Amino acid sequence: MSYKITIIGSGNVAWHLSQALEDAGHSIQEVYSRNIDHAKKLCAKLYDAFPTDDLDFTESEADIFLVAVSDDALESVLTDLRIPDDAIIAHTSGTRPIDVLDLLFFHKGVFYPLQTFSKQRKISFDTIPLCIEASNDDTKKILTNLAKSITKHIYYFNSEKRKVLHVAAVFACNFTNHLMAISKEICDNEEINFQILDPLISETINKALDNDPAEMQTGPAIRQDVKTLQEHLSYLKEDLDKKEIYRMLSESILKMAKDRN
Repeated sequence: MSYKITIIGSGNVAWHLSQALEDAGHSIQEVYSRNIDHAKKLCAKLYDAFPTDDLDFTESEADIFLVAVSDDALESVLTDLRIPDDAIIAHTSGTRPIDVLDLLFFHKGVFYPLQTFSKQRKISFDTIPLCIEASNDDTKKILTNLAKSITKHIYYFNSEKRKVLHVAAVFACNFTNHLMAISKEICDNEEINFQILDPLISETINKALDNDPAEMQTGPAIRQDVKTLQEHLSYLKEDLDKKEIYRMLSESILKMAKDRN
């Protein structure tokens, strides 16, 4: 079954989700952005969507409204948003509860794709977990059908569990990426090609995915190699932020190892 969908937002999630839904046979009716040029750029990637910076959709033909804006902007957007009474609305946030929709809409839910998105990188939705929460069974069924059209990996989490999942995702994705950014900065400062670390990074990720990550831990902290740790901290002494990150992570590795033994 195909649905008529309006996308509220034009950022990374909206960019990928709207195109995946259209590729699956759904019709994107409108794309909202407070910056109309951003809405136009996304609509240029779609077949016949209409760009708008107006949040009054009372005359829209859309069956489903997907709100893909930043967490900080969500409440303000919802306050001004107007949709048909019989339409479904779902936000795509990993951390905001379904309750933010409570007093404003009747058919409501959460449609959270668990993935990191960047506009410049193509991504296949069929491997992405989609986490759903809904206010009633009918809404749950429709959001499930929508999810099934783009992925086989569908999960049902309440708001509290989804928030916990989001915390875990930040550690696994955002913090890991930041640590690699620090690693590249260290290499760049010493005119070392960061790509020399490619095999190491790949093996580290693959081991963690195939096993219990804690059991795969290597390095000076897990070995309690005090001399090496001191030498590394000495090297980082001019950059207090990196030095503190190194110290805290090393202590965390050692504490986790002790707690598990």
